[in-house]
Amino acid sequence: MAHSFGVDVWLIWLIAAVVLLVAELFSLDLVLAMFSAGALAASVSAASNVALVMQSLIFAGVSILTLIFVRPLALRMLLNPSDPAKTGLDALAGAPASVLKQVDESTGLVKLGGEEWSAIAVEPGEVFEPGERVYVVEIRGATVLVRRHRT
Repeated sequence: MAHSFGVDVWLIWLIAAVVLLVAELFSLDLVLAMFSAGALAASVSAASNVALVMQSLIFAGVSILTLIFVRPLALRMLLNPSDPAKTGLDALAGAPASVLKQVDESTGLVKLGGEEWSAIAVEPGEVFEPGERVYVVEIRGATVLVRRHRT
């Protein structure tokens, strides 16, 4: 193994990869992560006793290729998720609920996700009796708006 200042070169590349990855945590632009991938590839090549010039070319090549091909895909996935997971109250839209006390357009009570919620019917004149299954349309404050069929 080649040595530089008494340390294996592969270890220097590995330390560089880790330092770049940690620095990426502060920048969050995914550029340093791509250079970290290049340093990791150079570390593997150094551990395989590849010449230092080739290690440098591998570092540069992998870094450039990941900047060109991987970074745009990663940014697209991070900034525009195709299927954003609904959380909190948004996740309850469309969920089934059981009517506990008659629900009409002004008052009512349902059981939703193991909790009791005030409820009102979305459609004027619609009335749901205890035991009926309804579906959440939206949540306004601490009140769920419900209807008979999923939307």
